[in-house]
Parts: sequence; structure tokens; C-alpha cells
Amino acid sequence: MDDELEALRAKRMAELQKEMGGGGGGMNDQQKQQEEQQQRRQDMKNSILAQVLDQSARARLNSIALVKPEKAQMVESMLCQMATTGQLPGRIGEEQLKGLLEQVSEKTKRTTKVTVSKTRRKTVHWFLPCSLRTVGYLR
Repeated sequence: MDDELEALRAKRMAELQKEMGGGGGGMNDQQKQQEEQQQRRQDMKNSILAQVLDQSARARLNSIALVKPEKAQMVESMLCQMATTGQLPGRIGEEQLKGLLEQVSEKTKRTTKVTVSKTRRKTVHWFLPCSLRTVGYLR
């Protein structure tokens, strides 16, 4: 009886592991493929930027990425696109990178509008009990 129970438990455990391994394995493979594709894109972007930017421009872009990552990503994608389409004449220096950053700043400039609404407020009167006046809290 105990041997049969152990065999049933082992069989059920194997089925559960198979289900978990089979269902999770497909997602795991898909996730690995996505991570590998993301890594390939990142490597390709880094190699393009290494070819296009000189050392000082690369350092400036990295320092900008620490403060404003979204702006740095926009500039990196812009540089990669320009490099792949052949719009860049050669290596970009720090001054040219500053110009690109200014262009990106102009495109992403946010305008904020503050509106002040003037509404009539009701005056609230506070009435204090007489006992506070007599105690000495209010004179």
C-alpha cells in the first residue's frame, strides 16, 4: 500500500514538473530570445556610436545619460539612424554633439501654461466659547 502511494506521488510529481517545465520552458525560450535580440541591438548601437563619436563626445553623452536617460536615448537613436543612412560626414566631436543636443532640446521643449482662476471665497467666522477667553488663552 505504501509502495503504491509512493508510486502515485512520484508519478503526480513528475506530471507536475513536466507541466511546469513544458509551459514555462516555452516562455523561457521566448524570453531568452527577446533578451538575446535586445543584447544584439545594444551591441550594434554601441559599435555604431564607437565608430561615429570621438572620445570626448562619447564621454559627454554618457554623462548626459546619467542625468537625462531619455534625452541620451533620443540622441543615440538619432546618431545611429544618421550613421546608417550615411548622413554623417565623419566622426562627431563634442561641439557637434552639443549642436545635436540643442536640436533635441528644441524638439522636446515643453511649454507649461499656468492658469489662475479667481473665485470668490466665502469668509469663514470662527466662534470660540467664552470659557477660552476667561481662562486667558485669548485676550
